Amino acid sequence: MVIHAFTGNAQTATVAGSLYEQTSEIGGTIVRYGQDINAIKDFYSPYNVNEHAEGQYKQNVINSPEQRKRLIEVDSDYLKQLDQTNFTALSIYGKVDYILLKKRINFDLKDLKKEDELYSQAAQYVSFADEIYLLEQKRRRGTFVDGQKVASDLNRILKDLEIHIAALKKIPALDMPVAKTTHDALFGLKGRLRDFYGFYNKYDPSFTWWVPEPYKALDDELGRFGELAIAKGRINTTQKSDSSGIKGVPIGRQELISQLQAEMIPYTPEELIKLANIEFAWCDKEMLKASQEMGLGNDWKKALERVKNSYVPIGHQPELIVKLYNDAVGFIKERDLITIPPLAEETWGMVMMSPERQLINPFFTGGKEISISYPTNTMQLDDRLMSMRGNNPYFSRGTVQHELIPGHNLQYFMNSRYKAYRQDFSTPFAGEGWPLYWEMLLYDQGFAKTPEERIGMLFWRMHRCARIIFSLNYHLGNWTPQQCINFLVNRVGHEKANAEGEVRRSFEGGYSPLYQVAYLLGGLQLMELKKELVDSGKMTYKQFHDAAVKENLIPVEMLRATLTNQALTKDFTTSWRFYDFGSK
Repeated sequence: MVIHAFTGNAQTATVAGSLYEQTSEIGGTIVRYGQDINAIKDFYSPYNVNEHAEGQYKQNVINSPEQRKRLIEVDSDYLKQLDQTNFTALSIYGKVDYILLKKRINFDLKDLKKEDELYSQAAQYVSFADEIYLLEQKRRRGTFVDGQKVASDLNRILKDLEIHIAALKKIPALDMPVAKTTHDALFGLKGRLRDFYGFYNKYDPSFTWWVPEPYKALDDELGRFGELAIAKGRINTTQKSDSSGIKGVPIGRQELISQLQAEMIPYTPEELIKLANIEFAWCDKEMLKASQEMGLGNDWKKALERVKNSYVPIGHQPELIVKLYNDAVGFIKERDLITIPPLAEETWGMVMMSPERQLINPFFTGGKEISISYPTNTMQLDDRLMSMRGNNPYFSRGTVQHELIPGHNLQYFMNSRYKAYRQDFSTPFAGEGWPLYWEMLLYDQGFAKTPEERIGMLFWRMHRCARIIFSLNYHLGNWTPQQCINFLVNRVGHEKANAEGEVRRSFEGGYSPLYQVAYLLGGLQLMELKKELVDSGKMTYKQFHDAAVKENLIPVEMLRATLTNQALTKDFTTSWRFYDFGSK
């Protein structure tokens, strides 16, 4: 374990070590920052009044200019506080928290600046917005308003709105970011006006006499204008047209590099594609060994077909999941690889995945519970068979523990109990990298005993290599969605419907452009850190895993800094080259 120099006796050191499991010198600042930002967002957002209970709700709408200004001020104030901190006097935990909070605030400021720029472009279509914001300001503190004057103001705003609608109808198209910002601003104004109206109507006789009719007319027209704005949106995309029907927006090489830097991955997209191909070549060799052991020579796709057709009888998938879970947990306990809290074992849940979700998630997912992807009576016969083949016992063997223990379920269990304030620093390279690391580790430890079991686990390893290759090629503008689908079918051996679901999930499922890349890369980062600390004899597996899971879902480079007590500077930038291109 990493030993820190504590003053005082052994008991004091133990107390300090226990304290650092939960917080750091910067932990309180992070909590206050999060609460201050939430307070600004809450106060400056309109109410969606709960008429049935004391607890009230806030509407999730675009920031008003006033709200955005206050967020920028709070962010800037916290940067000043951090700058005044004696960084060198902090523990390694405090230094990591400092770096992560500074990074988080700077990206928040970047997003607010981008939002402000887009709002400035959309402002010409909502020139009346300040008048509605002014009404909202009065409502916040219950300022008395003259009902007749409010009605007159709303009528005037309605006339301005009608002029804007007529003008927008004559415009062929708007760039989608501006169209979306205009739409969001209009629906935000609609929500803020509704909150204002609901506060006074029925409670103020004059207001109730004058305002309802002009309010309803303006409310309806704001909604129609918002729909018109988004309908005028034109996607500026470099995506090549194809027959897949899947629509996304490739972000380009420069934005990929920017996002990789933000995720503390100091590699270019081209380097990562090369990395994935190297890992793929290793999988190919392992697949051939397994295929040969099955008596099928070098035809690993034939071996894959045999594995796919091993699906369990209809209705028995849930009990298979339980068996595979018990197999994995038993294997891990026998080798004393990590501490598994008994309550975590007791409380994981299980649900069946809806047909709608299976269009995007053809395989089971997990977290607090495992969501089982399996056919329903509403599916076409071919789709049912593809689902059963794609969720066969051997494919599932390598991923049940990914979703449950020690994967996502244990992550959520531990993350809520240790340094929970770090939730805003979470990254898919840790969130997905951790369970993927366990897939790799269990393979290395011999969890797959038969060639069929090895093929099942290797299928997923190939799948994660493919995710890097197809998603980066798509965002570089090299591949269409259909080419991505074909690649998954031909190179990995996916069922066609499952491949389509995977590609749709990647580009239309609300995931960040790097999300699919994060699985294997995060796993490789943790494997390299394991070599550095466990293979060298500095830590046992259990010490390493117990320490890592308690640091929450921070970038793996920051986990490495923590566990190695790395010398850090307050202006730290990513530099860890975690992959040896000549190692395989």
